[in-house]
Amino acid sequence: MSFTGAIQSALSQYATFRGRAQRAEFWWFVLFMLLGNLVFGLLDGLVVGPILGFSPFSFEGAQPLGSLFSLAVFIPSLAVGARRMHDTGRSGWWLLINLVPVVGWVIYLYFASQPGERAINAYGPPPRAAGALRPSRRP
Repeated sequence: MSFTGAIQSALSQYATFRGRAQRAEFWWFVLFMLLGNLVFGLLDGLVVGPILGFSPFSFEGAQPLGSLFSLAVFIPSLAVGARRMHDTGRSGWWLLINLVPVVGWVIYLYFASQPGERAINAYGPPPRAAGALRPSRRP
């Protein structure tokens, strides 16, 4: 799965917590979120802050662009995370482990890095095979 394909897949399933997401979709979306936060954080610090009268990158400066981006990707990030946990055979509730600082993050990253189950599990068919399950056309 390509970078743009992963972003399109994650955003087209904006609030879909059912099904499974392969590792590529999950990690490309994580990279998209990191890059988006970096770009909008830089824009906030270099452009928006000074326009609002703050010194560049000041702690008291507003960060409207970064905040809007974070709000826009919040639900899709939860959805793709839950689908990633489903692919490894775990409940989407494992996302809550991120509320435990450091140890929870490490455990979650470990789970997200695991290969998905190759067979159909309780959450559906493997992501790669999902498109292959369509009935074939007969002439």
